[in-house]
Amino acid sequence: MLARSAEVVGTALRGLFALILRFRHPRPIHTRGLVLEGELTWLGAAAASGISWIDDAPPDPVGVVARLSRAVGLPARLPDVIGLALRASAGGRTVDLELASTGIGFPSRFLLVPRSTPTGATFGSLLPYRSSRGPILVCARSVPRRQLPASTHDIAAALDGEPWRVRLYFATPRGRWHPFAEAALQPSTDQEDRELRFDSVRHPLPGAGTYRWVDRVRQPSYLRVQGPQ
Repeated sequence: MLARSAEVVGTALRGLFALILRFRHPRPIHTRGLVLEGELTWLGAAAASGISWIDDAPPDPVGVVARLSRAVGLPARLPDVIGLALRASAGGRTVDLELASTGIGFPSRFLLVPRSTPTGATFGSLLPYRSSRGPILVCARSVPRRQLPASTHDIAAALDGEPWRVRLYFATPRGRWHPFAEAALQPSTDQEDRELRFDSVRHPLPGAGTYRWVDRVRQPSYLRVQGPQ
């Protein structure tokens, strides 16, 4: 039943993205964003997630590129689903983490939540990763809670002198959030927004698998937007 429902949802999402692509190409959503760069430092989580990328902390900080964007592209004064994507490297492989503004509790961590600004937002993975310990969600939050403006242009100006510190957490679907890493991000001077494409399907977290029902929900629209491998 779950597999069939997931397949129906995945097919519907593919059709929706195909329609939007007729008017918005190459990105149907999150068309414009702010590119950030910095370092990602592991904190050493007290609990284990069962995903090696989370649990096996590298000895030194690693470089990270991020993109902050509004899904629909509504005017800055209106709430929108805000996306936060991060890219790092592990063992010579690209690792992409794609998050969007969600709730933090249960069941709101499985729901998209429009926000006016990133201030106080929780950026969640929405769908679980498959770990050796079961399903695991990932989220990111500002630390400390920082007041940021709504438009990406104004955010870039606000971060010019002081980096945006974002802490990463993991949790089971109903469990508490455990911090495991922290990123310090500032506007990038090298990366072009149009050239930067994240893909958490092709660049998964090392040590994390996927559930078949998650693939059936996500894969059709991913392939439609990103194209075949």
